[in-house]
Amino acid sequence: MAVRASNVRRGRQGRGERGGERRRQEIISKSARLFATKGFDATSMRDIAAAAGLNAGSLYYHFKSKDELFLAVHSAGVESAMEAVRKALEGLTDPWERLEAAAAAHASALFESADLMIMLVPNFPGGFSEFRDELVRQRDEYEQIIRDLVTDLDLPADIDRDVFRLHFLGALNWTQTWYRPNSRLTPEDIGRQLVRILRCSRE
Repeated sequence: MAVRASNVRRGRQGRGERGGERRRQEIISKSARLFATKGFDATSMRDIAAAAGLNAGSLYYHFKSKDELFLAVHSAGVESAMEAVRKALEGLTDPWERLEAAAAAHASALFESADLMIMLVPNFPGGFSEFRDELVRQRDEYEQIIRDLVTDLDLPADIDRDVFRLHFLGALNWTQTWYRPNSRLTPEDIGRQLVRILRCSRE
């Protein structure tokens, strides 16, 4: 049976789209590593193109600017963190157990995808007028998950839940600066320990 030309074209188009998406994800991954190691300002589009094995013109085919690339990296990091936390919460009902599971998942994500997760730090590079609102929206979407978990906790009336949430996230994210892979505790252990410390300190 003859294969229709339209089917062949669709097949080629599908393969092209998949290849384009793989290339896009590779660029995001290389950009994340460079942003994490060199810093956003010190990383050029030429650096990113070289790391991804592209010429500068080809890179601009996928992303029109370094700011847009930062947004893509930030999006990937936030999505990875949200997916990990939501999966960890499945089937759990006790508020403190849920917070502990979220902390373990968050800490694990920080080190499994370290280059992406460094973008969870709330200080964005300057000059992001075009994308700042979207960056803030993405960060707030993730923080809403944590805010809901903290809302359900049996905290004393004089404990401000926003301060508790920010302290909790800050302590988790700060582990990126001091945790070492050869530690006697895993990242998940660190996350759980943090919640147990917070739980004990309220009593």
